[in-house]
Amino acid sequence: MRLRDKVAIVTGGGSGFGRGIAELFAGEGAKVVVADINGAAARSCVEAIGSGRAVATTTDVTKRVDVDAMVAAAVEAFGGVDILVNNAGVTHKNQSLMTVTEDEFDRIYAVNVKSIYLTTLAVVPLMEKRGGGSIINTASTAGLRPRPGLTWYNGSKGAAITLTKSMAVELAPKNIRVNAINPVIGETGMLEQFMGVADTPENRAKFIAGIPLGRMSTPRDIANAALFLADPASAFVTGVAIEVDGGRCI
Repeated sequence: MRLRDKVAIVTGGGSGFGRGIAELFAGEGAKVVVADINGAAARSCVEAIGSGRAVATTTDVTKRVDVDAMVAAAVEAFGGVDILVNNAGVTHKNQSLMTVTEDEFDRIYAVNVKSIYLTTLAVVPLMEKRGGGSIINTASTAGLRPRPGLTWYNGSKGAAITLTKSMAVELAPKNIRVNAINPVIGETGMLEQFMGVADTPENRAKFIAGIPLGRMSTPRDIANAALFLADPASAFVTGVAIEVDGGRCI
């Protein structure tokens, strides 16, 4: 098992990419804290993983008190933290940059950017005590090759990529690796928001046309990339943003 005896926190772990990551990590021997603002979804994931191998927390990653409680739950249940996956994310509906509300803008940057700040403050001291760790940020192809209609979301993911690289340099002396994953549009609960239209075969085809491998990403695709970045086999990999996009960014 590639993550035997490791302890991982996965935010946004109740569904989509996060659930795929949490389940794969557990299958590879990790003990997992599944954190989600939807507590019922987090508990459902834990039930699927099995008792003793995971715990659920109801966590709003924009609030320091919630983040601190999430990390405390990892320490209480499993003794520490080796891996953090900052996967929680939100977007605005695909639309003109002029019509996104201020509340929507604030929420996107709080969830997609501020959360990385809050979780880093909480886990780095614990990782340092354990001799190192791995932080994985779910960014997006939108932060690398932005397209119209998601401008403010694109900017938040660009920030996540830049933070990843800067954190990697600063935390390297502590043996804490920091990497990111850039998924292309995927089969998750936010699909219609990204598309800005109804999820129909015809509308999917328009988006898939821009992906050379001919399909959207899946939770398993993203989980496999996260597993590599969490695995000690990637011990010399830090500061990268891996495109898991079927060639969309070429």
